[in-house]
Amino acid sequence: MALRHLRFFPRNTLTLTNFTPKHIHIHNNTLTNFTHKPKHNLSLSSSSTTTMAFSSEARKVFVPIADGTEPMEAVITVDVLRRSGADVTVASAANHLSLQALHGVKILADASVSDIADTVFDLIALPGGIPGVENLRDCGVLEGLVKKHVEDGRLYAAVCAAPAVVLGPWGLLKGLKATCHPSLMEKLASYTTAVESRVQLDGRVVTSRAPGTTMEFAVALVEQLYGKEKADEVAGPLVMRANHGDEYTFTEVNPVQWTFENSPKILVPIANGMEEMEAVIIIDILRRAKANVVVASVEDKLQIVASRKVKLEADMLLTEAAKLSYDIIVLPGGLGGAQAFANSETLVSLLKKQRESNRYYGAICASPALVLEPHGLLKGKKATAFPALCNKLSDQSEVENRVVVDGNLITSRGPGTSIEFALVIVEKLFGRNLALEIAKATVFTRP
Repeated sequence: MALRHLRFFPRNTLTLTNFTPKHIHIHNNTLTNFTHKPKHNLSLSSSSTTTMAFSSEARKVFVPIADGTEPMEAVITVDVLRRSGADVTVASAANHLSLQALHGVKILADASVSDIADTVFDLIALPGGIPGVENLRDCGVLEGLVKKHVEDGRLYAAVCAAPAVVLGPWGLLKGLKATCHPSLMEKLASYTTAVESRVQLDGRVVTSRAPGTTMEFAVALVEQLYGKEKADEVAGPLVMRANHGDEYTFTEVNPVQWTFENSPKILVPIANGMEEMEAVIIIDILRRAKANVVVASVEDKLQIVASRKVKLEADMLLTEAAKLSYDIIVLPGGLGGAQAFANSETLVSLLKKQRESNRYYGAICASPALVLEPHGLLKGKKATAFPALCNKLSDQSEVENRVVVDGNLITSRGPGTSIEFALVIVEKLFGRNLALEIAKATVFTRP
């Protein structure tokens, strides 16, 4: 067995001990929460060290999106908050609900900003992405809504470019510590005290750095809305990393060189009930690597409603996509989505042909156990899957690993391993240098 970049992780790697008070370190009047490297984890200003108080009913959250929004940041935030029970409204800052996010990801908003302008929310959370943040900044209705929200003393948050391009110019960071994407730190510093924390809390504002810190950001928002017990409950099944900021690792057995002609063509099927975070992260990361990614719906229409009710639109139907050949087919997870994949004769046929021709295929979360295993696509292979479903795998010898590559097969565990999963696909196709470049650009690893 050949092991590459090997590190073993326990099952359910993170139960949010990062956010437990006993792990908060006080330094220079700043409370810095840490596991391994304090300055890269949640930081809290001395002016805000406790969770805000709310009633027991579902918290109302508003996530505005626009053309050019960073899809990972928007979808991860919405997904995690809805897992907590929050009532999340995704509203368009444009005059249309169907939005073209970055990297060709198509998201359908629940409403327009003008539709919800008079609604009172417990939290407003802004995703980043350029030009998405510029479109948010220039939306007068949104600006008025957010400023009134802040004046009323309510919780607000922003990630990536949004602190520097939206909150700063709106005057909503004065006298506060905040963070943002590394490339915009100088701009942020003209509006407030810029710090390099992965997630920064000061007063009623929470800021974060990039796509690679958004899951941490979203879990921190759950804690602010509901408290630590709920944050722990939400974080456990995500299978997050404990070592935020470190280089990713994976386990490889029976290594082979992955080859392709021209630009690799990748099929990512989507379906009702699939895990939206996993799908969007895979698509986003692979398109950052300039791979030719085809997003195909296994349903009878392009639009699907994912497990946490995020609405996404495919590039084409699977019936059309099946006419083409692919270097790799990659399945997101989610129970409903995995069941839809397993029941799709067209998709299963494509996967079997992929295996028979020694081309590459992969799956994450529920899909290794519910799609690949029942159809004989893991026979003689080492694999992993979502922790609660690993008992369905016939070979469980490598299930504790976050990403497992066995020859032309790659599998992974859940939402919190999705970026690693996608980066390993990039590494196998394009080399580790490009994968690490993307990891740093997204601040998944330290820039």
